[in-house]
Amino acid sequence: MSTIQIDRLLETVVKRGVSDLHLAVGKPPTVRLHGGLRELQTKTLESEDTIAMMKAITPERIQQEYEETGSGDFAIAYGEAARFRVSIFKQRGNCSMVLRQIPNKLLTFDQIGLPKMAEQICRRPRGLFLVTGPTGSGKSTTLAAMIDYININFDRHIITMEDPVEFYHKHKKSIVVQREVGVDVPSFSEAIRRALRQDPDVILVGEMRDTVTIGAAVSAAETGHLVFGTLHTNGAASTISRIIDSFPADQQEQIRVQLANNRIAVLSQTLCPRIDQEGRVAVYEFMYVTPSIQNLIRENKVFRIDSDIQTGKKYGMQLLDDNLFMNFLSGKISAEEAIDKSRNAGQMVDRLTKAGADVEMKDDGIIADAQDAAAAAANAKAPQMGSSGASADDAAAKAAANRARMQAMNAKK
Repeated sequence: MSTIQIDRLLETVVKRGVSDLHLAVGKPPTVRLHGGLRELQTKTLESEDTIAMMKAITPERIQQEYEETGSGDFAIAYGEAARFRVSIFKQRGNCSMVLRQIPNKLLTFDQIGLPKMAEQICRRPRGLFLVTGPTGSGKSTTLAAMIDYININFDRHIITMEDPVEFYHKHKKSIVVQREVGVDVPSFSEAIRRALRQDPDVILVGEMRDTVTIGAAVSAAETGHLVFGTLHTNGAASTISRIIDSFPADQQEQIRVQLANNRIAVLSQTLCPRIDQEGRVAVYEFMYVTPSIQNLIRENKVFRIDSDIQTGKKYGMQLLDDNLFMNFLSGKISAEEAIDKSRNAGQMVDRLTKAGADVEMKDDGIIADAQDAAAAAANAKAPQMGSSGASADDAAAKAAANRARMQAMNAKK
């Protein structure tokens, strides 16, 4: 019989404000606080402990799914204090669980740090807005804030499709209908198909998992609805590529045209531990589709989107690395965190070094990339030396010399 009660653990999670609770055989209950894992001062869990705690909170249908497939997902309420998204799964024959806390209080745009353009997107009558990033990057929190903003300020019919339902939305100025995949509807694609007959103004797709769901979401935006969705991608340009590449080759031109014709925006975010206070700060890359970016999508030149983001500051656009660097300069995150979360670690090292940061790097590859970035920057500022391209040759020679020097250092080690 389990000697650890699940309700006591959930109470601890809520009181300490941690994001996740991990329960695995052979280790004490472990929580994630401000991005790091910390063991609770309790006994090491045994097989009967995790099984008893799983059965104490898991609905019968999910227990049956767990026995048949080895995993299951659902959500539970912990009184009025919080809700939890729960994932149960088998590993090495034992039962493991991860419970993510979903706060009952919805955050505002300012609290999250969303770009001002997010408010304008919520006011639009149609279009596609995607929030992307790795697991645990705050995508659900961002979307919940946007749905709440619409719910407070506009009379809309909002339909959400989630697996499971995380944040609960009460009817305010809008009507909010929340459908749980697996309980209220069998799949995301079926939920979208049915939603189009339910007089929606706003549709939220909790996860765009497959081609059918992605295609249905794009079509819904094209037919005059405001559609929100999530993808597990990093960066605006890679999100567009991921959507297009998920379709067969003979359909990619059609989806490219659909995306180009839709006014869409992509917010790619991640969370970084703060050094100025407790907690984490959201850093983001934001792309709003301008006529120029529409042409790049239509002409299959997605690789040039980053350049348009850099020049689109009046729309609130920003690259992830620029936002990381800004958060470092404002004293919110460490130099190491900026490097770890950056898209181009070498260029980030170069920028931090020029800003006076004391960057101690042990990764020779990153150091070489930083030296290459510095050489390329110097070359860009240097005057051109005729059609022979002598400046470019010099930069290439310096880059090759840097790599050779790093290889020599590694050989000596």
